Amino acid sequence: MNYDSLLSDQVKRMQPSGIRKFFDVAAMMEGVISLGVGEPDFQTPWVVRKEAVDILERKRIIYSANSGMMNLRKEIANYLNRKYDLTYDPDSEVIATVGGSEAIDLAIRAIVNPGDEVLVVEPSFVCYKPIVELMHGVAVPIPTKEENKFKLTPEELQAHITEKTKMLILPYPNNPTGGIMTREDLEKIAAVLRGTNILVLSDEIYSELTYGTKHCSIASIPDMWERTIYVSGFSKAFAMTGWRLGYLCAPKPLAKQMLKIHQYAIMCAPTVSQYAAIVALQECDDEVRKMVDEYDARRRIVVDGFNKMGLHCFNPEGAFYVFPCIRSTGMDSETFCEKLLQEEKVAVVPGSAFGESGEGFVRVSYAYSLKHLMEALEHIAAFVQRHKQEDTP
Repeated sequence: MNYDSLLSDQVKRMQPSGIRKFFDVAAMMEGVISLGVGEPDFQTPWVVRKEAVDILERKRIIYSANSGMMNLRKEIANYLNRKYDLTYDPDSEVIATVGGSEAIDLAIRAIVNPGDEVLVVEPSFVCYKPIVELMHGVAVPIPTKEENKFKLTPEELQAHITEKTKMLILPYPNNPTGGIMTREDLEKIAAVLRGTNILVLSDEIYSELTYGTKHCSIASIPDMWERTIYVSGFSKAFAMTGWRLGYLCAPKPLAKQMLKIHQYAIMCAPTVSQYAAIVALQECDDEVRKMVDEYDARRRIVVDGFNKMGLHCFNPEGAFYVFPCIRSTGMDSETFCEKLLQEEKVAVVPGSAFGESGEGFVRVSYAYSLKHLMEALEHIAAFVQRHKQEDTP
């Protein structure tokens, strides 16, 4: 069989995830200290796990409604209202998905036609551009800068809008930089978008993980609700990565079309996870606060560690990543990560995996124990010091 001739040309052009590349190599090595995976090291709260066990014992697990159990959709709507002052009709404007990733896929597939331009704020998570291109859309990166705290500025947005612009993907709090957008920042973005026909895909999966500043959703800014597709989930805030449950919220005319894709591709999100998520939304605010406090403590230690070793590190205000600059080593991002893995058995992710503007940086997750982080920092400091000495005449 000539498989190459049978495969989609678009899929063949798609590059594998830059994140996974390094961890496929690391998985083959013994004793690797990984700081690369964006996965909480906390256990899912006990009340959530207990609910799942009880449901498995008491109930026959069957398909839920395509858009998710009504009780879950009501709790999602209640949660967003009390947390972020957002109002959605659980009957027609909320869809439970298989993780936030499916929600992003649904939004892009429902909106993008061939030739449509989608503005992608970068550095950002790796999935946006490939999904746009699968729909034969054109992903247009908007590079953000460290001197602006990796925020999207209204000037940068305005400069990238054309008559073909269909959507803006706004991923804040940001993976990989840890940057956030305040209400004041978002109001400036809203001023640019008003009067256009541009939709916003707002990926707010890290909304609970902010430090010192309460998260604000662009959907809460006047005139933005109508043009925003809100995406979030349970993986990060509730330490529920393997439960594979997310959600999207959007005005009814948009949600109706996304639900059709979901019906044919997925049927429904995992039912046990939906039952468990109801309890997470109802009872786990204190658990989430404890996790955020621990992340905050780790964040301070890791940022300080990189600055002390001579790698300037932006102080993140959200998510659980730092994005230190490694240009002073004279290495590009990929070379730095490859050598660090081979010489010190520490795995981090090259910033270039998150877009061209990420070159010169690496992403480091602090969703690990303090002992794990301190050990990794010692190895990275030794690596940096050694290569500085080698470069000294």
